Amino acid sequence: MNATALVARLLTERPRPRGIAGWRHAHWLAVGTVCLGAFLGQLDASVIALVFPALGRHFGAGFAAVEWVALAYLLVLVALLAPIGWLSDLVGRKTMYIGGFAVFGLSSLGAGFAESLWILVGCRAVQAVGAAMMQANSVALVARGVPEHAMRRALGIQAAAQGLGLALGPSLGGLLVEHASWQWVFWVNVPIAVFGIVAGWYLLPRTRTCPPAAVPTTVPQPRGRGARGRGPRARSPREPRFDLPGMLLLTGATTALLLALSTASGLPLPGWAVAALLLAAAVLAVALVRQERRAARPILAPGLVNTPGVRSGLVVALIGYLLLFCPLVLGPVRLTGAGVSTAAAGLVVTLLPAAFAVAATVGGGLLPRGWSDVTRCRFGAGLAAAGLLLFAALPVSAAAVAAPLLVAGYGLGLLLPANNALVMRAIPAECSAVGGGMVNMARSLGTALGMALSVLGVHLAGAASGGRTVLAVLAAVAVAAVALTRPAAPRSRPAATR
Repeated sequence: MNATALVARLLTERPRPRGIAGWRHAHWLAVGTVCLGAFLGQLDASVIALVFPALGRHFGAGFAAVEWVALAYLLVLVALLAPIGWLSDLVGRKTMYIGGFAVFGLSSLGAGFAESLWILVGCRAVQAVGAAMMQANSVALVARGVPEHAMRRALGIQAAAQGLGLALGPSLGGLLVEHASWQWVFWVNVPIAVFGIVAGWYLLPRTRTCPPAAVPTTVPQPRGRGARGRGPRARSPREPRFDLPGMLLLTGATTALLLALSTASGLPLPGWAVAALLLAAAVLAVALVRQERRAARPILAPGLVNTPGVRSGLVVALIGYLLLFCPLVLGPVRLTGAGVSTAAAGLVVTLLPAAFAVAATVGGGLLPRGWSDVTRCRFGAGLAAAGLLLFAALPVSAAAVAAPLLVAGYGLGLLLPANNALVMRAIPAECSAVGGGMVNMARSLGTALGMALSVLGVHLAGAASGGRTVLAVLAAVAVAAVALTRPAAPRSRPAATR
């Protein structure tokens, strides 16, 4: 078998066995497979901070250098989510998702054997490629693999898997570092990745390859109020199939922004360098918008973003993960600063993602049946605002902050699944992977902003007053999410993709 035939075979998606495909609940097996990737990604995101001290001792490096183990992962992940989502619509979402497990597992194995810090940073960058291959397709696989009436519940289960991974990460990381070694924080990913490959091969339905004529730029531009004038122009035969300039501009803009934000957590950069990075991020972002408007096949699809309900939904997704991750970083700092032990602080903060997971899975059942996703989003954002305000106002103790964290986590667990369902309903079916990639990119940017904002507040005003100020700002942002929530626009599906 020559190389071309081998590549073609690898890119050909295999159907599920007949016994599985014919089962009327087979879509929940697919949801479970997607949840495995969601759990793995969030577990790895939350566990890495626990190994920073061990990495510093092992490699004899300072915190600013060790921070690149997390920073490299985040930069690559944010930069690749939208391009990989675009590519997945052409190659196939099932193929890309299974490949993501393979890349993630192999790079995790290499990270455990890394002999220098910078080899470890390189393995983490490759690991982010695998994570992007999974995350860019996870929402799309769920949204297109379940019946319409079960979409919100399926997206809630996926969000719960993310919350479970997020909650287990700190405790699992502490146990592995204390009783084994830091290498096992990475090696534990390998068996999960192998299981994910097998499950994806047999349990995920075969996805259709997006034809060239149905790439996201064919989405009609919205008319009336909010329309932006001219729509995407027709593709010239000489234009490339992939928007390489757009990908490079997106990578440059996000890299510059996250490098500037990382100075809040100790990256040693002078003030002029931070200002230059922020200026570069703004210039590159403007250039990216212009490039995407004139590109034949843009990776960010302006026609898709301008669809009513999509743009505001992406902003709400960013806000939701900003509200989720900022207290996870800020909570332990405030509690330990008030004399609470590290172990007790970790257990108390775990209540936030635990309540998030419960609400995303079954919490919606406590709400009135007639509530729409818009109402659920607004109610969830309001609960999150109330919980964060209570966290800021009450005395700092393990007993006092437990209830506010539960309220905030429960509200976010109602907000994010309903918001994701609104976004995915507004996106045409043939563009689902690109839309899912943009949702996950908004989530990653929200995560980065949450971490940076929490550390910035503590650095500027200390754990007590700085934490209180940040929480008040977060509550105001949650109120803004209430106002930003919009009903989804009705989508039209071409006959070939129904």
